[in-house]
Amino acid sequence: MSTSLRRQREKLARERLILDTARGMLQQRGYLGLNMDRIAEAIEYSKGTVYQHFSSKEDLIAALCIDTAQARAEMFRKAASFDGNTRERVLAIGVADAIFIRRHPDHFAVESILDIQSVSEKIPDDRRAKWSHTKSTMMDVLTGIVRDAIEAGDLVLDDTTPLCAPLYGLWTQSVGHYRITSSEPLPPFEGLDMHRVLWNNYNRLLDGYGWRPLSTEHAFEESAKRISAEVFGEHVPKGITA
Repeated sequence: MSTSLRRQREKLARERLILDTARGMLQQRGYLGLNMDRIAEAIEYSKGTVYQHFSSKEDLIAALCIDTAQARAEMFRKAASFDGNTRERVLAIGVADAIFIRRHPDHFAVESILDIQSVSEKIPDDRRAKWSHTKSTMMDVLTGIVRDAIEAGDLVLDDTTPLCAPLYGLWTQSVGHYRITSSEPLPPFEGLDMHRVLWNNYNRLLDGYGWRPLSTEHAFEESAKRISAEVFGEHVPKGITA
């Protein structure tokens, strides 16, 4: 192995160590308890070494989000390739999201930190561009399914409804749900099977757009089982089936 290749591997391994340590620290101590000195001490490197990888705490938090968001984007691509009708492929995206959050339960909590202006304005431009690109990749996958649905005649939108409208409804439901469920439940939702409600709301939204087959015309719970097993090799996540 060449010296340059060995150094590159060592750098990547060190960056992974920093990310994993920071993620654990963020979960245990929160945003205010995360700092570069503690990370350096935990991994037994100098603070300068940590700064060679990440220019600030905000840069590091953005990198944490990108790290898991890239995994989410890859799961979206796999879901979209499911051999089914377009409504099943939308379902596959929902299954991917549910499995993703089971694998990365802290993602949306960390992502919400980036929405704080005092944090987001400190993210370096190159990291911000990478974060934006990763999110755009996910939206491109969803947009592709909508276009396929329109072409197949499964979805008909009138002239006043933009192509992105169904996506906006699905996206806001998903992000809102996972951000809420990543923290303590609000009083009106205590004891509620919020995952099941989310899936029912997905169906009501898509049925409302007339996206066929409607939830009354197809056994989507069976589709969810197939998607989970065939695409991701896991059991159906909580709430997808009765």
